[in-house]
Amino acid sequence: MSLLTVWPDTDAGTVELRTEDPQEITDVLKQFGVSFSRWELRELPERPSSEEVLEAYRAEVDEVIEREGYIKVDAAVMAPSQDPQWPAQAKAAREKFLSEHTHDDDEDRFFARGAGVFYLHIGDRVYAMLCEAGDLLSVPANTTHWFDMGTEPDFVAIRFFHDDDGWVGAFLNTDTAEKFPTFDELMASR
Repeated sequence: MSLLTVWPDTDAGTVELRTEDPQEITDVLKQFGVSFSRWELRELPERPSSEEVLEAYRAEVDEVIEREGYIKVDAAVMAPSQDPQWPAQAKAAREKFLSEHTHDDDEDRFFARGAGVFYLHIGDRVYAMLCEAGDLLSVPANTTHWFDMGTEPDFVAIRFFHDDDGWVGAFLNTDTAEKFPTFDELMASR
């Protein structure tokens, strides 16, 4: 189940809100222009291609494209592998997103499988949104955030973009992300 946790940005030891209630999550996040919703899950192959994921969710994807004007959509598939390169690849993928950054584009992600945490640093609070299968999170452009997929990434996520460049982050050179519970810690606390 989805989980929203809120802390002051100076004190990760003080939880101000922890909720799994979808309506409460929606209400809290919409104050900041962040939208949260859920889609019905579809059956996917064990290791789906981007095309298979997009086809399974074609109606929902088309509706988001039409409403938001996205021109590029893909599916990111991260799954543990027996490949000896997997641990290094997983570590590099995770580290890419672990620092605070912004984007000139909205960041819309739908989790078709697995989970990940978006940490939104808004004002003097950090909002950790643990997204799981079925969750669609839409983070407005220029929102300071970071993302943690965990030390053993295992997810399928549909990504939406307004331009062909795809994911482009502007990193902020802060240590805020290092002060808050990781994906693995949040999952273990449930």
